[in-house]
Amino acid sequence: MAAAATARLLRLAPRRLQVKTSPLPALSFQLPRTTLLAAASGQRQRFCAAAQASAPAAAAAAAATGPVGEAVGEFRKRLRVADVKGGEDEGAAWVGKELAVRGWVRTCRAQRTVTFVEVNDGSCLSNMQCVLTPDTEGYDQIDSVTTGASVLVEGVVASSQGGKQKVELKVSKITVIGKSDPTSFPIQKKQASREFLRTVAHLRPRTNTFGAVTRVRNALAYATHKFFQDNGFVWVSSPIITASDCEGAGEQFYVTTLLSNSAEGGSLLKDIPATKDGRVDWSQDFFCKPAFLTVSGQLNGETYASALSDIYTFGPTFRAENSNTARHLAEFWMIEPELAFADLNDDMACATAYLQYVVKYILDNCKEDMDFFNTWVEKGIIDRLNDVVEKNFVHLSYTDAVELLLGSKKNFEFPVKWGLDLQSEHERYITEVAFGGRPVIIRDYPKEIKAFYMRQNDDGKTVAAMDLLVPRVGELIGGSQREERLDHLEARLDEQNLSKESYWWYLDLRRYGSVPHAGFGLGFERLVQFATGIDNIRDAIPFPRVPGSAEF
Repeated sequence: MAAAATARLLRLAPRRLQVKTSPLPALSFQLPRTTLLAAASGQRQRFCAAAQASAPAAAAAAAATGPVGEAVGEFRKRLRVADVKGGEDEGAAWVGKELAVRGWVRTCRAQRTVTFVEVNDGSCLSNMQCVLTPDTEGYDQIDSVTTGASVLVEGVVASSQGGKQKVELKVSKITVIGKSDPTSFPIQKKQASREFLRTVAHLRPRTNTFGAVTRVRNALAYATHKFFQDNGFVWVSSPIITASDCEGAGEQFYVTTLLSNSAEGGSLLKDIPATKDGRVDWSQDFFCKPAFLTVSGQLNGETYASALSDIYTFGPTFRAENSNTARHLAEFWMIEPELAFADLNDDMACATAYLQYVVKYILDNCKEDMDFFNTWVEKGIIDRLNDVVEKNFVHLSYTDAVELLLGSKKNFEFPVKWGLDLQSEHERYITEVAFGGRPVIIRDYPKEIKAFYMRQNDDGKTVAAMDLLVPRVGELIGGSQREERLDHLEARLDEQNLSKESYWWYLDLRRYGSVPHAGFGLGFERLVQFATGIDNIRDAIPFPRVPGSAEF
């Protein structure tokens, strides 16, 4: 029994690194007490001792109470390339330490007496250069060490003789985990266009560009949650399926079970239930009414702000807009905070603080990736982002913005006139030219071009809405003070021919303890574009959904 228990525990114990030299230097994070870096042999001895000591007790317990299961092994953080090379010394403190690297081969260069293999595990932009000789255990597999293959390399960290890295791994053993056919693997060392990489979106994360975009996107998401959590906001999960249209534009995807796949080729039109006048009989659908994928979590967010004061949503949204531009997606993520007991000035202050916080976070925590973008994607992006962090944001009214554009004497593609919405070229001129790269907030837009829920100003012509504009992108954030007055909100619904019955619960918020409140929405992919310099929004999301394309 004891021997069997010991064998099972050894199989469960994760394979760990063996360090034969002095203790490792302190890292930028605190490792758990039972760390990855503990000697593998020592760990095995402790597991064995525990098994031997507990075996008699386990047997006695089994006899008294029935079968006893085995304990689950302790979870331990795996050592990553970023942990080795991510410090200020770029790994110099690891020289002489023995470690293992698991990852994917980027390149393999064979010379007469030595072979160089670049391995990347996705934790950072840098590869681990691995040096193999014919004496390396597993060298007979070298023909399988091709671009795209997954490998385990074990060895000792040494100072690198090359100028591209401070350290390299002198490999004592290499194991090919998963082979990759070099003749068909679509991502080779030569540069591939981003248009082509969209056709292999399942493999493009292995490139430098999309690995960096993904890590920065992750950092922006983390910083988003941290900003709002640190400021007392509560995260709320807003529904993805909705019966209301927040924006009133009608560009929504239907959610229905009336179209069955049971028939060959899908449902026939005659199979869809209809009323006497030929309309779809929604009473026979799953929700007994028309239902859609949401375009925004705002209206639902307002219900929780009416109880918890400050909340935010962060989730996927959808728009059935047949637009094939570099700025639009059919599926995208939105960040939507809602502040109770707040007006438009509070909303602008929150949007400003949020944007400065998340931009500073990636500048401080994604330096290697940001240097990559600064060199290969948009030269000067770091300076542009530093301006966002360091310069004061300014705001002006929509009316003043129109006068500024008209006074510029610039020939814009789209006309400039009071009452028309500002286009991207107008927004970029204001922030890039008129205000020298400083973020600008435009406020108090004509009510005819804004949504029904925005609070009407005293002039009767404008609403308390705001758009935050940034260089290169234009509008990044759109927000408003919400209409908290029941009679005004009902009048706006009537003006836009929207059904009050569909918004009965939203109107209830104005009947029972209504308060001034405000909020904004930020398209997360546009933020990723702004932070990375990526031109096309389809490259700011892992799997883009656009008209005519829902691959992967």
